[in-house]
Amino acid sequence: MKGKITVVGLGPGALKHLTLEGMDVLEKAQRLFLRTGKHPVVAELKKKGIEFSTFDDYYKEGKTFEEVYSRIAQALVEQASKGDLVYAVPGNPAVAETSYYLLLDLAKQKEIEIETIPGMSFLEIMYGRLGIDPVKGLQVLDGLQLKGLQIDTARDCIITQVYDRLVASQVKLELMEHYDAEHPLWVIRAGGVGKEEIIEQVPLYQLDRLSYIDYLTSIYLPGAPRQSYSIQDLIEVMKELRGEEGCPWDREQEHESLKPYLLEEAYEVLDAIEKQDLELLREELGDLLLQVVFHAQIAEEEGHFDFNRVVDGICKKLIRRHPHVFGGKKARDSDGALDKWEATKREEKGITGYTKALQDIPRALPSLMRSFKVQQKAALAGFDWDRIEDVMDKVKEEITELEEVYKSGEMSRIKEELGDLLFAVVNLARFEDVRPELALRDTIEKFIQRFEFIEEKGKNMGKTMDEMSLDQMEELWQRAKIHKNNKIEKK
Repeated sequence: MKGKITVVGLGPGALKHLTLEGMDVLEKAQRLFLRTGKHPVVAELKKKGIEFSTFDDYYKEGKTFEEVYSRIAQALVEQASKGDLVYAVPGNPAVAETSYYLLLDLAKQKEIEIETIPGMSFLEIMYGRLGIDPVKGLQVLDGLQLKGLQIDTARDCIITQVYDRLVASQVKLELMEHYDAEHPLWVIRAGGVGKEEIIEQVPLYQLDRLSYIDYLTSIYLPGAPRQSYSIQDLIEVMKELRGEEGCPWDREQEHESLKPYLLEEAYEVLDAIEKQDLELLREELGDLLLQVVFHAQIAEEEGHFDFNRVVDGICKKLIRRHPHVFGGKKARDSDGALDKWEATKREEKGITGYTKALQDIPRALPSLMRSFKVQQKAALAGFDWDRIEDVMDKVKEEITELEEVYKSGEMSRIKEELGDLLFAVVNLARFEDVRPELALRDTIEKFIQRFEFIEEKGKNMGKTMDEMSLDQMEELWQRAKIHKNNKIEKK
């Protein structure tokens, strides 16, 4: 028969902070397990003759805290098979106690009953000592899991589990990404434990220099003037711009009116990438992100969706379409990953034929990009050339057909054959894994550079381009090609 597990909070440290109910349960416990014996109340339990076991040895054997807490939860569940037991943890089980939540999950799977006896947490001590009102906005963070967290520096912050000076050093380095090195903070060690209590204000950069930091240490940082902004701030700025007292221009915009700006910002991101200007890329990505937030805000005002729904949707899509990453199905290489993406996409959209997949490619795409994607999806159905020579022959065939139609002077047929030729060239680019849109952009830039060379050399000869013959310009054009190649060789 499975026993019940009763979890008791030992309070922040002093015996007086242990609840009467908690003490009653501890005194009556037939089998008592403590997560750790390193807690001020433990000495008082010994004086009362209360017997217990601890999991302190697990900390010596485990490589990470997560591993230790997982082992503790498993051990408790195994012990519950032998009958009822009591598990006691520092503070309040529901506050910053990972082992408690792991135990809840595991006990639910094993159908073991859990009863929780709340205790006073370190937070209540900090509220009283420092005059903190959590209702005004407070972040409570785990010192062992700070890396990569988005910290709102404008709000007060409490960081717990600053176990030792090594953790304090890691916490300091992470916080200095968000706060000034001189930012004041309060260190609280053994809060509420009589003469052992230490409360000291120090600048952030001194945090890991304090010799008394141990497993009873937490820190408090008051809010600071904002030094950096988050995506949530951008969303709030956009709400204000669109609000009654906001910007008249921003308030007038609709999805349709913003279309040119969305396209423009996307191309400016491409331009920054091609220039290999990372600072410009950062700026242009911000402008592009603004467009996403702008459209999401309009949609929210119209009652359709908000930015969070946009993020939720793309995260779910990425997880669904990467079964080779999140679903245990491995892809051999990037081509295999693309195949799985396309297969999942067709399944989601209920596409049973390949034609529908071609029809789903947006008409608004530039024609070079759209033709490339159409050919990609057609190739997935096996409709593709086997050899590059066959693709080149197709390009030559289209050129021949264009020459024949050109002699007829029929513009509609000339237009059609030109389209066929362009489509065949795009196919050649795809076969060579070249993006035709980007290749053409490079050629345009090359043309402009050579054109500039002709004009500059003409000026040196005392002639404008209007005054030069076509033969002279052709000669300079060939020189421009040589000039470009020489520059490449020197590099």
